[in-house]
Amino acid sequence: MKVTALEAYELRAPDSGRPHWVSHFVVPRANELLVRLKTDEGIEGVGIATSYTPIEAVVHALRAGIAEQIVGADPLAPERLYQRLFALTWQRLAHEQGWSREALIRISAAVDIAAWDIVGKAAGLPLYRLFGGYRDKVPCYVTCAYYRDGKTLSELRDEMQMLKAQGHTGFKAKAGGATLAEDMARLEVVREVIGDTAELMVDVNRGWDLATAIAGARALEPLRPRWLEEPVHWHDDRRGLKLLAARTSIPLSAGESELTSYGCRALLEEQAIQILQFDCTMMGGFTEGRKLAALCELNHVQVAPHHDCFIHAHIVAASPAGCIVESFTDPERDPLQAELFEDPPPIAGGVLTLKEQPGLGLTLSPAALAKFGDRIL
Repeated sequence: MKVTALEAYELRAPDSGRPHWVSHFVVPRANELLVRLKTDEGIEGVGIATSYTPIEAVVHALRAGIAEQIVGADPLAPERLYQRLFALTWQRLAHEQGWSREALIRISAAVDIAAWDIVGKAAGLPLYRLFGGYRDKVPCYVTCAYYRDGKTLSELRDEMQMLKAQGHTGFKAKAGGATLAEDMARLEVVREVIGDTAELMVDVNRGWDLATAIAGARALEPLRPRWLEEPVHWHDDRRGLKLLAARTSIPLSAGESELTSYGCRALLEEQAIQILQFDCTMMGGFTEGRKLAALCELNHVQVAPHHDCFIHAHIVAASPAGCIVESFTDPERDPLQAELFEDPPPIAGGVLTLKEQPGLGLTLSPAALAKFGDRIL
């Protein structure tokens, strides 16, 4: 089998005029690359890459000839194709063509996911079964409690009641963008609304220094968070995580900000985190995601990938280390989850149930692609 054509789309959602903030940056409502690989046997694969940085470098690389590295390749050999694209990050060709390292990493992730989609379709099996088939249902939580200009505790309460009414049993709230006292008041509202039995996770997005993280973890203990995510500043986060882990009983998590699987490996080597949150749509695709899941299992660390529940459910369901997937069911925050795919896996009662369609088991919505997509290639 050979790849005969590559289509690429930039996915964007209109600015709502009132952005969602984490501790120190605005999270795009959509800023993604979608690729479609077509083959000489009529099988098509779909892959997605997510970026919090401007996507123009990805667009440039696609328009500047990187498709030549993909068309003609064997999609049933995703490891070989991934290694070819990733290796461009240290080759002269990338410099000559103006392909940035981050752009190559994003493109290699999307292409890898699309190749694995083709592998599953060719085999007639969903990917979670090809990856190990440990289970067909995975826990699912919703990310929420973003900062927004003028957002009051009353508005936060309304948001949490809406998400609770959707049937969620796990909620990840943002922190780190206000004073510790203000954040604790916000998180107390979240816990009050979701109740004592629901799971609460807290995500700081690297917003605290170590001293604040130690104080914050101590203040959070009565709220019984399942984990504390990316609690310390980026510049010394590995040492900061290790020092914090010695001072709190709350499990720590990290990984979404790593640029490669080697960075995630380094997090495990510190023995400071109990949950790894790599993102196959930001780096590595399934080829590296499967390796990281196996590494987590062997190191007694749980896997809770960042972003895109419909893609990452295959990794989480396949491994004994699989913990939970992240969802965004408020369309004002992320309209793509609600609209991009026709008949996606259902989420009910805090559980995502995988389907038996081969590959990713996802069908693109033509209406959503027309609404959010700009054709790049």
